[in-house]
Amino acid sequence: MSPTFSRPFLSIVIPAYNEETRLDATLSTIAEYLEAGGIDAEILVVDDGSKDKTAEVAARALAGRRGRVVANPENRGKGYSFRRGVLESQGRFVLMSDADLSTPIGDHATLWRAIRDRDLDIVIGSRALPGSDVQVPQGWLRQTMGKCFNAIIRAATGLPFRDTQCGFKLMDRERILPLVEKMVINGFAFDVELLFLCTRFGLSVADVPVTWRNATGSKVSIVGDPLKMIADVLKVRWRFRRGLYNPGTGAAGAS
Repeated sequence: MSPTFSRPFLSIVIPAYNEETRLDATLSTIAEYLEAGGIDAEILVVDDGSKDKTAEVAARALAGRRGRVVANPENRGKGYSFRRGVLESQGRFVLMSDADLSTPIGDHATLWRAIRDRDLDIVIGSRALPGSDVQVPQGWLRQTMGKCFNAIIRAATGLPFRDTQCGFKLMDRERILPLVEKMVINGFAFDVELLFLCTRFGLSVADVPVTWRNATGSKVSIVGDPLKMIADVLKVRWRFRRGLYNPGTGAAGAS
């Protein structure tokens, strides 16, 4: 018989695509952190139509623990998986983490102190702030691509953040849920869509320095994804100007 639990305080959402080699260690590390800190949490692995044994490995690692696998019927993208994870979560707060734990789970404590002490709606980890500890950097080409993308993002959206793409974000679920329900970007630019909507609709957002250890096997293609991400950012700005994110409108279309 599966154990029954009351509503958790924290939901950890992990979008995963072909992550069978990482997830067992990742989920064990997260479980140890939660147990050591006495944190009331659930873990949701969103399997984005993986072609390997991601779902099987995750289900086995979560057996007997507070967590579950949420399976997309096909590969839809990290943005889609993020939205589905938030919508399926039960926690008062939601932490999004990458499957490779490039930012170690212990940095949750840093984000939690910021969101609690400053009464914020969302706190994002940043690799670009003074105090960030980049222990294993990305390769030169990916770093250059990231800096160029961020410069374009800041110019196109007015967002002040120097690192929108770090996959470690803590959110007040109740406050961001109405915006997440309006989001449409399925690809990697969903972070920008989320932050753009939060700032435009008056939610409080801050970035804090985190630890970063680059892991091999990034799913972001340096060939096609940057152009797709820029197109998606322009789509977000266009949709906002058309009022398509406003209350009472539907989230029509997705990319």
